[in-house]
Amino acid sequence: MAAFSYTAINNAGKTVKGVIEGDSERQVRAHLRGQQLKPLTVATTREKSAKGGGRKGAEASGFSLAKLFPASLNIKERALVTRQLASLLQSGLPLDESLNTAAKQAGRPAVQSILFSIRSRVLEGHSLAQAFSEHPKSFDSMYRSMVRAGESSGYLGQVMEQLAEYIERNQHTANKLKMAMIYPVVLLTVSVSVVTILMVFVVPDLVQMFEQNERTLPLITRILIGFSDLLRNFGWLILLLLIGGVVGFQYLIKNAERRRTWHRFLLRVPLVKSVILLADSSRFAGTLSLLVESGVPLLQALRIATQVLGNTELQHACSDVSRTVQEGGSLNKALKQAGWFPPLLVQMTASGEANGTLDKQLKHCATNQERELEMKLTTTLGIFEPAIVVIMGGAIAFIMMAILLPIFDLNQMVGH
Repeated sequence: MAAFSYTAINNAGKTVKGVIEGDSERQVRAHLRGQQLKPLTVATTREKSAKGGGRKGAEASGFSLAKLFPASLNIKERALVTRQLASLLQSGLPLDESLNTAAKQAGRPAVQSILFSIRSRVLEGHSLAQAFSEHPKSFDSMYRSMVRAGESSGYLGQVMEQLAEYIERNQHTANKLKMAMIYPVVLLTVSVSVVTILMVFVVPDLVQMFEQNERTLPLITRILIGFSDLLRNFGWLILLLLIGGVVGFQYLIKNAERRRTWHRFLLRVPLVKSVILLADSSRFAGTLSLLVESGVPLLQALRIATQVLGNTELQHACSDVSRTVQEGGSLNKALKQAGWFPPLLVQMTASGEANGTLDKQLKHCATNQERELEMKLTTTLGIFEPAIVVIMGGAIAFIMMAILLPIFDLNQMVGH
């Protein structure tokens, strides 16, 4: 039985879309007509070419919008689907029925399509990990490796439960970081906007009354007028240069060697270094713990955990760690030789290897690093926010002084 996506017209004349299972397109069309729907297009979710009216030219050329923009699950949907499958499997429901129930619970047709497609592959005799591999954007290599380990060990439900907790924990951490960044970003944007408006629209009108005075204006006022003229006359060029600089920088670091050089530089900037190391080491330890606990071999787990590191220099260091372990070295010594990983991670890894509790020690380390990262970010943002206020307050005070000094001079002239 395959999954079909359809577009049809109901009795009210409205177009409806959805996903349905069936043995053939003809059966699906007949089923839709039985529901008082007039089918317009019916296509399997795994078709290699686009179907439907108005796209015949695209069919001839082999072009498919589904190929160009494949459906995928976002992190919230992936967490929800994983949690649902874990609950259904642990309740004793067969895998195909669990997938069918999760698909029917999905709120978005694209999610239904993916889950029905996975169910179809499972019914054809493929493993769940193999079915997931057809949707790499929704289920990454770490996810698939854990599912494969769960299937081989016979504890798929428990492994899916661990995966759900891992995804939800990462989502919670990401949301906290985003929420923490909202206030500083808004504050900086508003402050820069206020100063720019003052310089471009307000200052020129106030300064006009000084131009008729033959007396030399104070240095601070001349600087303000020059900066205001620069923004008024060349503001668009400055903005283009800034955008061009950002785009050009992004293009340059697409090169692997240049990106590694940039990431190596970031690891030498004091405050940035600590944040990057805490974020990446907690993610690395958490992923490695989950994989080892699920029964994935250590070497394979290391290669997968390397992919979750955001810093290229750390990825290369982790590749060296994998090589050392493959040659027979211990994990804790390999991490220590790499030179980048925090001492806590190295020490807890050594303890875990000695006691046979590597997965638990790595999990404790990941939790500890996440808490330390949260405190570090809270401290950093606590410094950053008043710094913005002081800098912007200084800029506004500079503008006010540059305007008020000539006025004081005029008052003194009138008084004499």
